[in-house]
Amino acid sequence: MLPALWVAKTGLAAQDTNLTTISNNLANVSTTGFKRDRAEFQDLLYQIKRQPGAQSTQDSELPSGLQVGTGVRIVGTQKNFAAGSLQTTDQPLDMAINGRGFFQIMQPDGTTAYSRDGTFHLDANGQIVTASGFALEPAIVVPADAQTFTVGQDGTVSVTIAGNPAAQVIGNVQTADFINPAGLQSQGGNLFLETASSGAPQIGTPGLNGFGLTMQSMLETSNVSTVEEMVNMITTQRAYEMNSKVISTADQMLSFVTQNL
Repeated sequence: MLPALWVAKTGLAAQDTNLTTISNNLANVSTTGFKRDRAEFQDLLYQIKRQPGAQSTQDSELPSGLQVGTGVRIVGTQKNFAAGSLQTTDQPLDMAINGRGFFQIMQPDGTTAYSRDGTFHLDANGQIVTASGFALEPAIVVPADAQTFTVGQDGTVSVTIAGNPAAQVIGNVQTADFINPAGLQSQGGNLFLETASSGAPQIGTPGLNGFGLTMQSMLETSNVSTVEEMVNMITTQRAYEMNSKVISTADQMLSFVTQNL
């Protein structure tokens, strides 16, 4: 009965972490470029009371043995990088990547972060930056007298200047991709960091060599499915209740033993 209490305790802890993951997904249902997480469970070590395949007699062996589990744990969270739907906006600085790839963002410490959030703005110098003021990499500066701002599907950025109808190219948006995007480290602020698990970034031109196209005046919405998360939340709640019931049952059994000894 005492082992049952500890096993049920691991179940409660794991389901609590699972609910935290689900709640974070639901909290970010409106976050641009957000990618949902999925908690991954793993059973704990087993106590081998009788070894499977051991000799029960000289001429026979145990078909299954006796193995008692010690519980469960959350071994990791898996980022789902499935694309969210594309939403049209009226902002020319809004961009989305239709396919694989990440925008490169220069952080204040000089390191590069990666994002699917294409909500960009102009700073006081005309440079394209994120909502947090971090510069898009490679840097693109829009002239103060620009009349129009256009981003091609291959990332080519061009503007027209008053008095000159011809378009002038002022830069190119280059995107990065990873062999294992799920290995990126989530930093918050819609940013990801490179890790040893993700592999080194591969920089390329949008639309070439498997890189997604750059779509202007569009944003990628969160890939969280509210209905799916609600179902997962109900499942988690029931699993938590059943583990709580195990603790209650074990307590009642211990109470019966102590009262009748």
